[in-house]
Formats: sequence, structure tokens, C-alpha cells
Amino acid sequence: MRRSVDVGDIVKINWKVVIAVMIAIFIIPQCFVIISPGHRGIVVQLGAVQNKVLPEGIHFRIPFIQWIVPMEVRIKKRETSADAASRDLQRTYSTIALNYHILPEMSNRVYQTIGKEYEARIIDPAVQEVVKAVTAKFTAIELITQRENVKDEIKDFLTARLRTYNIIVDDFSIVDFQFSQEFTSAIEAKQVAEQQAFKAQRDLERIKIEAEQKITQAKAEAEALRLQKEQVTSQLVQLRQIEAQIKAIEKWNGILPQVTSDSVPFIGVGGK
Repeated sequence: MRRSVDVGDIVKINWKVVIAVMIAIFIIPQCFVIISPGHRGIVVQLGAVQNKVLPEGIHFRIPFIQWIVPMEVRIKKRETSADAASRDLQRTYSTIALNYHILPEMSNRVYQTIGKEYEARIIDPAVQEVVKAVTAKFTAIELITQRENVKDEIKDFLTARLRTYNIIVDDFSIVDFQFSQEFTSAIEAKQVAEQQAFKAQRDLERIKIEAEQKITQAKAEAEALRLQKEQVTSQLVQLRQIEAQIKAIEKWNGILPQVTSDSVPFIGVGGK
């Protein structure tokens, strides 16, 4: 004998299928989580941070009991402005660029003790404090002439300071470094004065050298005149007179000079 199936039973069976499908659609995806590259998954179970840190990839979790908080562990850049005073009480204004990353295996501790606002809570105050402490050890001029030493010392202090919070310093640089306008103007005025003094010194040395050259030249000319004077003798004077007479005779054209009297001048007569 065939058992009859009424419409009510079929409807009940369909609702069960629908409910099962809906549970599968909404619940099963909640059982898995994907950790993106450069991140770690912090497991929070019933409000408590667990020791387990999830690496990159897909992982199973207990729905409605475990929550996964992603924490970025890639190298990040943070720029911070810092005001400080040098050892000689000159105000400085600098912009600090810090490259850092969270220690991956300790990212759960960072989230538990600091949270995701670690830049504002830890990094910025640490930069401010370290820059002030290191800047106070140098004079304003030393901050300019020993900039690399200042940079290295700040980096060492920051590395040790942030390491206690499981934050690793990868690189550090001073992007901008300035003094007060008054001090900058004083430095510029000093440089101008030094340049002018250097130019004046060079001009003085040039004038001294030119004067020495003129003195040497005058001495040489005086010595030459003295030697020439010693060489001029009475015989040389007579010789030059004779040379002058010879030149005068060579220039005579043989014409007698004209006279106004009737007498003819006696030039010379060969006698018989």
C-alpha cells in the first residue's frame, strides 16, 4: 500500500532545507579568515587576546567566539615635527622621518598593550623626547657641523626606546632642520662679514705684492741708470760729438749759404 504525502509535509521539508542553506551561507564563511600579505592576525577570543598570532593566508576560527584583528607588520613611514633647544639655548625646528615596523611575532602584545594607535601614543612622543635630549647636548654650530653625529645619536636612542614596545626602527633621517629667524640672520651676517674680511685680506696681500713688485722694478731701473752713468766717459762724449758732426756733413747739399753783402765769402783757395 502506498503512503500518501500531504502538502503540509512537503512544505515542512522545504523550510528545513532553506534554513540549512541559509545557515551554510552565513555561518560557514564566518569560520574562515584570510590574512593579507604584510599583516598578522590577532586572535581575540571572548574579549581576551590570545598568544597565537596568525600568519598570512587562510585560517579557521570559531564563529561568534573568536575575532581576528589584522595588524600591519610592513615597514611604515612616520614624519614628526619636533621643537628643541640647543646647549647654548638656540631654538631648533626639525622634521623627523622614521621608517619602522611592528615585530611580527609580538604584534599581539602591541595590540594588547597599545592598540592600533601606537604612532600617536608611542612613536611621536618618543621622537619629541629623544630629539630634545640629544639636541641639548650640542651647541647650535655643532648641530650644523656635526649633523651626521646628531642623526646617529638620535637613531640609537629611538631604536632602544621603541624596541621596548616591540617596534623596530629601520631607518631614520632629519628631513628639515631650522633655527629661529634671528639666529639664521645672525649666521648669515657672520658669513657675510667673514667673506668681506677674507676679501679684504686678499686685497691687502695683492696690494702688498704689487707694491713689492713696483719697488723691485724701481730698484732695477735705478741700478740700470747707475751702471749706464758709470759707462759714460769723456771719450764717449767726444765720440758722440764727432758722430753728430759727421751726420751734419752728410746732410750738407753743397750749396753755400746766401749773404746780403757784395763780398763773396772766402771758402778756400788752392795756392799757386
